[in-house]
Amino acid sequence: MKPQVLFAFCLGILLLAACTFPGGGAVPAPTEPVEAPSIDEAPVEQTELPEPTVAPAVTESPPDSSMEEPMSFELTSTAFSQGEPIPVKYSCDGEDISPPLAWGDPPEGTQSLALIMDDPDAPVGTWDHWILFNIPADMRELQENLPITGKNQDPGAIFVGNNSWGRADYGGPCPPGGTHRYFFKLYALDTTISLLPGVNKQGLLAAMEGSVLAETELMGTFTR
Repeated sequence: MKPQVLFAFCLGILLLAACTFPGGGAVPAPTEPVEAPSIDEAPVEQTELPEPTVAPAVTESPPDSSMEEPMSFELTSTAFSQGEPIPVKYSCDGEDISPPLAWGDPPEGTQSLALIMDDPDAPVGTWDHWILFNIPADMRELQENLPITGKNQDPGAIFVGNNSWGRADYGGPCPPGGTHRYFFKLYALDTTISLLPGVNKQGLLAAMEGSVLAETELMGTFTR
């Protein structure tokens, strides 16, 4: 074989070997690139949001009246408040009738109540206006214009003591001039008072000594 022919033969073999993969596989033909779908063209699935769940309203239970605390042992009046002027109606310049009074539950063991109204600003010393005792323990108020009671010893009667005028009744504010203070003092007692109506304040206080379970007061003023 001529050298030129041999060289051409060998060159052909080398070119054929360079165009194959190792292992004898043929080179795969190039493929067309796959174009990714555009975001604008991609279908968007519309989903509805669930309706918000409304929590049931919380309602407060009505208060249980059986759990209410009893009123404290405090003396009040619908006619005037603590430290306020007493209306003329209840003074010697008006109808001179007793004002309405009310109070809460006294301490356990209370057997009776006593009430003293006095004026510590009187020029002659403390002036007593109203003395009541043996008020029933289950009573919680004194009505306006309380009738005079206790002139006998009827069971359950409220006894009336003598005031500084020497009368067994109510005497309203009647200062000679200026502004005076009037104290309504209510006492819860562990006993009933074994005294007759007409006793004065000093006698009542002596009989109450050692028997007072609690005390409350209401103060009003009056000016002339």
